[in-house]
Amino acid sequence: MVTRAESAAVTRRALLDAAAELLDLGGPEAVTLREVGARAGVSRGAPYRHFTGKDSLLTTVATESWQRIGDQVHALRADPSLSAPDTLRGALHTLVGIGRDRPHLYQMLFRRPGHRPEELGEGLDHVRRQLCGPADDPTADRIRAAGRFQDEFLAIVAALVGERSARHYGALLLTSTHGITDMELSGHLETGSLHTTADELIDTLVRMVAGTGETA
Repeated sequence: MVTRAESAAVTRRALLDAAAELLDLGGPEAVTLREVGARAGVSRGAPYRHFTGKDSLLTTVATESWQRIGDQVHALRADPSLSAPDTLRGALHTLVGIGRDRPHLYQMLFRRPGHRPEELGEGLDHVRRQLCGPADDPTADRIRAAGRFQDEFLAIVAALVGERSARHYGALLLTSTHGITDMELSGHLETGSLHTTADELIDTLVRMVAGTGETA
């Protein structure tokens, strides 16, 4: 017999999957608790028993996405067959791949217009201040998940440039990769005028940072 807790977990999973699907189809505007419930095939009141509102639901979607990204980057770090430059290249391609495959999710993860800066979870120092945040707080959970990704990413960068320079070059790599992803999403890399691709630009970034580490 399925317990009440197991049934609730199945319903919550269905709601989160439905919200992610709607986000991919039409962006945050397409995600409403009513549409999520309908897509998940649950009762009209079910979404409201699991989430306080749309923002709570989307924040949880973002948290799970950050957790998956952190897992992917950790797996790259743990792969003994990869060189340090290849590990970095894989981490950057992970971000570009999200932009390509799930552009609405990518934009929600990195740029959520109208939300307070502390909700974005992008600053590692702020992440550490939030590590003791209250349990079951969607925003604190999101910040912790984003912080775990940044810890993993900075460790990859440190392997090339050293601990002291990891934050500086980590910021350079992330901002550059975001710019490359935006250029690709907007179609500016497909016009032919720049005569390059996102993959070629990522390779250049990796070579530049790897070269800096070797000469430091």
